[in-house]
Amino acid sequence: MERYLALIVDDEPDILELLEMTLARMDIDCRSAQDLGTAYTLLENNAFDLCLTDMRLPDGDGIELVKFIQQSYSNIPVAMITAHGNMELAINALKAGAFDFVSKPVDLGILRNLVNTALKLSSKSAAGMTAAKKTSAPAHTDELEIEQQLLGESDAVIKTRATIIKLARSQAPVYISGESGTGKELVARLIHGKGPRAEQPFIPVNCGAIPQDLMESEFFGHKKGSFTGAVADKDGLFQAADGGTLFLDEVAELPLPMQVKLLRAIQEKSVRPIGGQQEVTIDVRILSATHKNLAKLVEDGDFRQDLFYRINVIELPVPSLRDRPGDIPILANHILDQLGDMQDSLPLLGSDALNALNNYHFPGNVRELENILERAMTLCEGDVIHTDDLQLPAPVESNLDPVVATSEKPLAEHDPDIPLEDYLGNIEKEAIMQALEKTRYNKTAAAKLLGITFRALRYKLKKLDLE
Repeated sequence: MERYLALIVDDEPDILELLEMTLARMDIDCRSAQDLGTAYTLLENNAFDLCLTDMRLPDGDGIELVKFIQQSYSNIPVAMITAHGNMELAINALKAGAFDFVSKPVDLGILRNLVNTALKLSSKSAAGMTAAKKTSAPAHTDELEIEQQLLGESDAVIKTRATIIKLARSQAPVYISGESGTGKELVARLIHGKGPRAEQPFIPVNCGAIPQDLMESEFFGHKKGSFTGAVADKDGLFQAADGGTLFLDEVAELPLPMQVKLLRAIQEKSVRPIGGQQEVTIDVRILSATHKNLAKLVEDGDFRQDLFYRINVIELPVPSLRDRPGDIPILANHILDQLGDMQDSLPLLGSDALNALNNYHFPGNVRELENILERAMTLCEGDVIHTDDLQLPAPVESNLDPVVATSEKPLAEHDPDIPLEDYLGNIEKEAIMQALEKTRYNKTAAAKLLGITFRALRYKLKKLDLE
């Protein structure tokens, strides 16, 4: 069986010896260099599976080596060895293309986790190239798989897909920015699924959905008896994601006290359950997202700057649907195909409807397009979806459909923090309930009062969970 080969670059003999002994116990052969010149020569004459390099070297720094390997040997994962507490250098290394980092004094458990993850990445790259040679297929199978999930032919989407492939090879924290409904969680899942942690858990958590008094227990776990109601030991989200990826959706909703504890967990790569006496080492990649302007929240003092820099090592903006209007026909046809699996027949999208979609501004992005088409499939009477079936909100002030317009209750001012889809859904729900109460729950009469068909009312009752 062929053994792995690692390059270790450090000018401290004690560190070199420690790293060589640790990797030898993992059945990994090593080649050592104490300066950049020797490292470049070894790279030229050996096929390495990973590289560990110190930051400070006699003839340069580790960042130079990271950049060189990125350009000339991009299939080799590089991990940076940094001084304890020097997060700025670690972040610079990650931005330069380092796979991950480990701090001095080296924690051997963290080091072994890092090496195992790096070797999975090397093995995946080698397997992909071998499969490509056997089938005469392109080596970039990941690109094809991502293209099938993140649809579109616009420059913005092509750029996003290429960035996902690059980020999947790293362990750097990624901040995924973008409006609600653009597909930020899909992007996070693709980064996880195309990386070395793909076989391990992907744990998504909506930070705004956790009650503040339960937040620490949810993230870090607790010990039995640590507080009222703690009847048994419980692992937190970090432990659940151990070995995999923790996706912090709507991270801007974290209260400031929790931000401090989260920062420490990320930096120390360990957590302490409530009531626990010992730190628990965790091996988790952090991906985060929010529809809010995180930089503005930092400026206003509502989000910690140090946490912002830690989770925002690399930012990946996800384009809005308005920025990629040419993708609307592709997305619409795909969504209709998916919905058609649940229908007896699949209606076509009429040219008038497609033109209306192309001219709509989509404040709810792809998620709103899905809802519009699902509704249209239910409401259309024939085999073709027309503009009226879409029930698009009218422009300017009259953007309420017939159901909403019948409500006798004046519209409340829209809170910009509440998604438009939820806001309109609540108003629609109130209007339907008023109509049902007036007609003593006679659905035919209620539909007439609302100015919609009986079939449309049945659809809305099911959609809004009012049946």
